[in-house]
Amino acid sequence: MKIDLKQRRNLGYSGLKVPPLCLGTMMFGVETSEADARRMLDHALDHSVNFVDTADFYHKGLSEEIVGQAIRARRQDWILASKVGLPMDGTGLKQGLSRRWLMQALDNSLSRLGTAWIDVWYLHLADHDTPLEETVLTLGHAIQSGKIRYWGISNFRGWQIAELARQCDLLSVPRPIVCQPYYNALNRMPEVEILPACEYYGIGIVPYSPLARGVLTGKYRVDQAPDTGSRAGRKDARIMSTEFRDESLRIAERLLEHTRQQGISMVAYALLWLLNNRNVTSVIAGPRTFEQWETYVAAFDADFTKDDETLLNSLVPSGHPSTPGYNDPKYPITGRPVYTPA
Repeated sequence: MKIDLKQRRNLGYSGLKVPPLCLGTMMFGVETSEADARRMLDHALDHSVNFVDTADFYHKGLSEEIVGQAIRARRQDWILASKVGLPMDGTGLKQGLSRRWLMQALDNSLSRLGTAWIDVWYLHLADHDTPLEETVLTLGHAIQSGKIRYWGISNFRGWQIAELARQCDLLSVPRPIVCQPYYNALNRMPEVEILPACEYYGIGIVPYSPLARGVLTGKYRVDQAPDTGSRAGRKDARIMSTEFRDESLRIAERLLEHTRQQGISMVAYALLWLLNNRNVTSVIAGPRTFEQWETYVAAFDADFTKDDETLLNSLVPSGHPSTPGYNDPKYPITGRPVYTPA
């Protein structure tokens, strides 16, 4: 299987067509300089990748500012996605999915981006303190106002996706068109509930962290200390609490051996494995450097075979993480609260 970057797929049930690769900008503003960010965006558009993803949370809006300035001259050529919901400060007031904060945050994002509209606005994380009805009605208003064209969800459970769809139908608000889960070859848990729910409700899938926060590049070894410049070397909290585990590193070592034999890169394997799922519309790249971005683009020169699929199935069974019993501590399992006698 080979995929052309010029190919366009409908995002979920919508008429919005997107390329199979999306430029993620979480690193823009701190790890990635503004000059390199602009270089990536120019290169992306030159290679038919006109899908860019940011968030208000990324460096407290700095990523949005950089993206907005860089794409302003050709804004109508870009499909611009941003997100809302994560805390913007420590007050507890500038976060969540309440009507008050959504309306304020949307205006703030539009101002930072320097645009009149956002093509896809994601709910970054579920808010258990706000009724879904309130959130859905606010999104409907944002669509009617023209400030957003479509909306999506990220880091939502399967039951929440189903309930959102139900609320949308009841309230005559368009359903979300896209879901952005943490899904990669080392974390196949979304295949159990999230991906089937999205398929049923016509919601496209655009996974983030396809390289498992760098583990699927093959640069880490079980018996070696990580390079000081890497995420693991910097003791980044997210990788240390998730994919930086011996089991994941051993799987990555096996995949590295395989890809070398096949003459393809680990990046190509990881991206094409995701896109070999017919429910996956596009994949978010999260480069820190321009050179890393080039490896994402070059991945589409590679071929993905049935043997590649079979190998991963033997290493990480469908629906499972790389380690039995593992669950991301940032998204704990909530189905068994401790019983407390009255």
